[in-house]
Amino acid sequence: MTPELAVLAADAAFRTSTGEAVLFWTLGTLAVVAAVGVVAAPKAVYSAIFLACTMIILAVLYIAQDAVFLGVVQIVVYTGAVMMLFLFVLMLIGVDSSDSLVETIRGQRFAAIAAGSAFGLLLIAGVGNVSAAGFTGLEQANAGGNVEGLAALIFVRYVWAFELTSALLITAALGAMVLAHRERIDRRKTQRELAIERFAEGGHPTPMPNPGVFARHNAVDVPARLPDGSDSELSISAILAPRRGDR
Repeated sequence: MTPELAVLAADAAFRTSTGEAVLFWTLGTLAVVAAVGVVAAPKAVYSAIFLACTMIILAVLYIAQDAVFLGVVQIVVYTGAVMMLFLFVLMLIGVDSSDSLVETIRGQRFAAIAAGSAFGLLLIAGVGNVSAAGFTGLEQANAGGNVEGLAALIFVRYVWAFELTSALLITAALGAMVLAHRERIDRRKTQRELAIERFAEGGHPTPMPNPGVFARHNAVDVPARLPDGSDSELSISAILAPRRGDR
C-alpha cells in the first residue's frame, strides 16, 4: 500500500459514517430532552422515568461505539436494578412536590449548583482536550476483547481511581444512613397502647382496605369498595387522584 492510500485509509477510519451521525444526533437530542425532563418534571416519579430513559439512550450509544459490556451493564445494573428500585421506593412511600422545596440540610442547593457547575466545566474541558488532541478509538482497547480491555483499564491502569470511587460511594451510603437515622427519645409503645389510641381517636379497628379491593381494577388509584357499595377515599394515597371509571 502506498503512503497516500495509507493516509486515506487512516483518515477514513476516523471519519464518522452517515449512520453513526444520524444515530448520535437522534439519540443525543433525546438524551438532552430526557435530562432536562429529570430536573423540570413536576413529580419525582416522572423525573425517575426520564432518568431511566436517559440511561437507556446512553447504553445504546455505548453499544454503538463497540463498548458492548459497558452498555449491557448500563441497562442491567443502573436502569434495570438501581433505577427501578428507586422508582418503586418513590411509588411506595409517595413523594409530594412540596417536599422538594424543603431543605433538610442548610446550603444544599448552593452546594448542588456549585458541584453541577464544576462538573460541567470538567466535562467541557475533557471534550475540548479530546477535540484538540484527537482520539484513538476503541480498536486498541478492544484488541484482546471488550471485557478484558475494560478489566485491564479498571483494575490495572485506573485501579486507584476505582478504589477511591468505591470508598466515596460507601461513605455516601453511611452518611445517608446517619442523616436519615432518627433517635428515639421516648419508649416504644406496646400494641395495646397503640390499639387504645386508635380507638380513642376514632380510628378503624382493622387495617384500611387496599386500593382496588372488590373493584374491577387493582390499580393504586382505584378506591376500595365498602360493604355498602360506596368508595373508600381513605384507601387512596393523598398524592393520587382517585379514578372514577366504570366498575
